[in-house]
Amino acid sequence: MNYIDIFNGDADGIIALLQLRLAEPKDSQLVTGVKRDIQLMNKLEFSAECEVTVLDISMEKNIDGLTKALNAGAKVSYFDHHRPGTIPEHASLNATIDMDPNVCTALLVDKHLNGQFHLWAITAAYGDNLLAKAEQLADEAKLNLSQRAQLKEFGTLINYNGYGATLDDLHIKPVELFQSLLAYDNPFSAIAADNSPFAVLQNAYKADMALAEASDCAASTDVAEVYLLPNQQWSRRVGGVFGNQLANNNPNKAHAVVSDNGDDTYLISVRAPLNNKTGADEVCSEFVTGGGRKAAAGINRLPHDQLDAFIRRLNGFYA
Repeated sequence: MNYIDIFNGDADGIIALLQLRLAEPKDSQLVTGVKRDIQLMNKLEFSAECEVTVLDISMEKNIDGLTKALNAGAKVSYFDHHRPGTIPEHASLNATIDMDPNVCTALLVDKHLNGQFHLWAITAAYGDNLLAKAEQLADEAKLNLSQRAQLKEFGTLINYNGYGATLDDLHIKPVELFQSLLAYDNPFSAIAADNSPFAVLQNAYKADMALAEASDCAASTDVAEVYLLPNQQWSRRVGGVFGNQLANNNPNKAHAVVSDNGDDTYLISVRAPLNNKTGADEVCSEFVTGGGRKAAAGINRLPHDQLDAFIRRLNGFYA
């Protein structure tokens, strides 16, 4: 059997697969990329000998690849929380899709595994900025304040590492990060280990966030704020986690972090208001290369001359 694991390169995708492979180790082909590289299935060829697991990438954006896999006779297990489009009815497709804005893919896998690696799932929820849900789960797990802070930081760091225009922007390639975390049954062991990626990402995150926090707000209204960052690697790395921080600090507003790609386009991360977690996917999907989920979405390559139109649409949606 040819095992293929296809997963998003952020905290949710990596930790979703981590739980599955800690529970059932497999020598699989690992297919991933930067967080925004979501059409991963469409790039592959499949056969009847393939057993495919897909995690945390939109079925709607991968329908061509999924159809190709099913037509070839492959068996596909699909876990996701993004907008799926029309889910094919096929005997070889096992789809677990939940668009609830308080659910992430790692939590779907956690339920599938009956909580076997629950601390990792809580880490993913923190990393996906599902803070209220993560705190609820931490309460149920009877974690103390120090333990919660550790899981929140680790989830944030893994998520931060996935952002960038290309793999060269990242500190650790997602495949390498996933493989390094396989050594640890729980996140506390990874945090404590001298050779884990935690310290590397912690130092990098602090440096990048200091630069982001010094940036100016380019546009502000009663319903939304937009921050414009320069054409630098740190800008592309920090866009998502900086957007999360802005959303947490001001939960009644939508936020967009706009990073210059250096080729007359912008990379945009959008966060819906935490008190109204809806619409981010609708706003971004109106622009070519845009997509995501209700609470958090983005646009990979917005032409410079469309920025004003995007800002108007963002404010108009939440007005």
